[in-house]
Amino acid sequence: MEKHSFRIKGMCCGEEVGLLRSEVAPVVGGDQRLSFDLLQSRMTISGSLDASLAESVMAAVARTGMKAVPSEDACSAGVCAAKGDSVWEKHGKLFSCATSGLLLIAAFVFQALHRGGVFAALAGGSGGPPVFAVILYFSAILAGGWLIFPRALYAARKLKPDMNLLMTVAVLGAIGLGEWLEAASVSFLFVLALLIESWSLEKAKREISALLDITPPRARFICPASGKIEEKPVDEIPVGATVLVRPGERIPLDGVITRGATSVNQAPITGESACIPKGLGAEVFAGTINEEGLIEFASTRAASDTTLSRIIRMVEEGRSRRAPAEQWVDRFAGVYTPFMMLVALAIVAVPPLFTGGGWAEWFYKGLVVLVIACPCALVISTPVTIVAGLGSAARNGVLVKGGAYLEAPARLKAIAFDKTGTITFGEPAVKQVIPVGDHSEAGLLANAAALEANSTHPLARAVIRHVESRGIRATVADKFTILPGQGAEGSIGGKTYWIGSHRMLEKWQRESPVFHDAISRLEEAGNSLMVMWCDDHVCGLVSVADQVRPEASRAVAGLKALGLEKIVLMSGDNHKTVELIARAVGIDEFHSELLPEDKVRLVSELKTKFGGIAMVGDGINDAPALAAATVGIAMGAMGSDAAIETADIALMSDDLSKIPWLVRHSRKTMAVIRQNVVFALLVKVLFICMAAAGIATLWEAIAADMGASLLVIFNGLRLLRITDAGGDKQYPVLCRSGFACCTNPKL
Repeated sequence: MEKHSFRIKGMCCGEEVGLLRSEVAPVVGGDQRLSFDLLQSRMTISGSLDASLAESVMAAVARTGMKAVPSEDACSAGVCAAKGDSVWEKHGKLFSCATSGLLLIAAFVFQALHRGGVFAALAGGSGGPPVFAVILYFSAILAGGWLIFPRALYAARKLKPDMNLLMTVAVLGAIGLGEWLEAASVSFLFVLALLIESWSLEKAKREISALLDITPPRARFICPASGKIEEKPVDEIPVGATVLVRPGERIPLDGVITRGATSVNQAPITGESACIPKGLGAEVFAGTINEEGLIEFASTRAASDTTLSRIIRMVEEGRSRRAPAEQWVDRFAGVYTPFMMLVALAIVAVPPLFTGGGWAEWFYKGLVVLVIACPCALVISTPVTIVAGLGSAARNGVLVKGGAYLEAPARLKAIAFDKTGTITFGEPAVKQVIPVGDHSEAGLLANAAALEANSTHPLARAVIRHVESRGIRATVADKFTILPGQGAEGSIGGKTYWIGSHRMLEKWQRESPVFHDAISRLEEAGNSLMVMWCDDHVCGLVSVADQVRPEASRAVAGLKALGLEKIVLMSGDNHKTVELIARAVGIDEFHSELLPEDKVRLVSELKTKFGGIAMVGDGINDAPALAAATVGIAMGAMGSDAAIETADIALMSDDLSKIPWLVRHSRKTMAVIRQNVVFALLVKVLFICMAAAGIATLWEAIAADMGASLLVIFNGLRLLRITDAGGDKQYPVLCRSGFACCTNPKL
């Protein structure tokens, strides 16, 4: 689907997002076409957008007091461009705040000199401040309110009260009471709060962008025409080019090593701090760090399509997918703000009418309530927390495609695992080699490799890998013939050998009863057997089985410890094999011989029973079940593209121990959101009580609101702290990029 982005100048709070939704949605044909990234000050419109509609969108944004700038390419790697911004657009809040503050100080000093002292100026008195001080105070109010007043006017016209209207009413009310010092203080402190909030959001933006903005801008490659080494921007490096990377440098593109060997720190992609050995034919990823040797690799993807680029795009898109908690806060703020205006009005009117209190006194208390009612701390806390949680997850190798999917794991009651490629590696490996008679293990393996050298069967490739890892030299069999569905035959040293399944051996009647019993026991243990024989005797057998991931048992135990009610294993494999794998990793319930539609049915049943279920899978046949689950989790390193695209979350290192980490991280994110909401509301309740008691002033109220906003922002940013998959310890070493490095003396 087409997407068109606009950078919104002046959008710094969730309430402004609400204003934009109400104004722009009717223009573009509905709220469902709009998405917002508060940290990047970006509005995205889905679907077609012609020139006239784009003009209408910008006009609608302008009516809110903000400005929209088309920026189809404004954001790259999480960093929004601000090219073309004037000095005033970049630093207007700072100039406004500084000017307002200086004028406020000058007015107060003049008033103090006129009154005969600081305390006399603070005490006020009859007659009010001198005319020149009033002029300075009024100038301070205008300097501080140039950003606030136009938006307040828009909110008043639309009958949608927001923080700008609350502040404007408070300032005008203080002026009406003759409290020029209070009015100017509120205007100054509010623009100061906006400035500090803007700085804190910029800090959040920089920290989160730093998680992803790690690809080198240029790369050295060997020019095919001249053979010389050239350096160009990564965007200009063609697919298939040979790229050179020196020790200590970041790898600029995805590719396959064609020369050299090294170890690579893949933390930017997988979140793992350990160095991974890489040799000829090994895959390398853009943004990872070449730790040791000089390598050359053939690029396999363009710069715009690298694994890291896809992660960046998914995280960018994920920021605009709002979590239920964000939506709840927005709905709450929509009711809360007008309600608080009614409360302030009641405080102003009820006591003087029914208790005989002074109008001026209660009018002032009402103004204090208006100031503390500003919902910015409440509204800003949730998106900052969600984005920090998304960034932290990406930094740990867990790609979450939106706030809704970050929130969902906290409420999971059940989880279903696919077997092959998820609980197991999905790649068979040699488990046992059993020679018979005079045959040695090495000799049996050499002959088996000679027969399997030309086969592409997964079991054959397992034998070849095992032989290569043992360093056993093997020839290639002559007169090699595939026996479809059974095995193969060939000539080794002038003698004919066969290799095949137990069924083939039985068919040819080449086994003894004792040998049959031994093979049957191995098959019952979940092994696939490859038997080798010649004309007059059986040479031996090779036991091959899919390997269980070493962290699988730990991950299952971790999920049980977190209180998940049901953990299920699903597979299309035979009953005995699935049962053995389930027992090995500690899963109590398992289902075997399932077709893709059976997995969907089972996931749907569990979803109905438990409410929230996650499905973890890797293959194309898992995609329907991933889509049916509350949360679909794909194995991102070796999983199919279909599974990764369908899933809501991808494990970039295929490390199952990150699933318990994800649940803990989701719960922690939700806990931080609750902390922020409760804290913001408690501050407001406290100051409302203080205002009613007459012990809170306007400037104290706005200072408290500013402090609350900053505290909830920085509380949310705590989620950017990196932990390992276990969630307990900090990575001991950090690279210059801020990513965890492997232990290396050179770093």
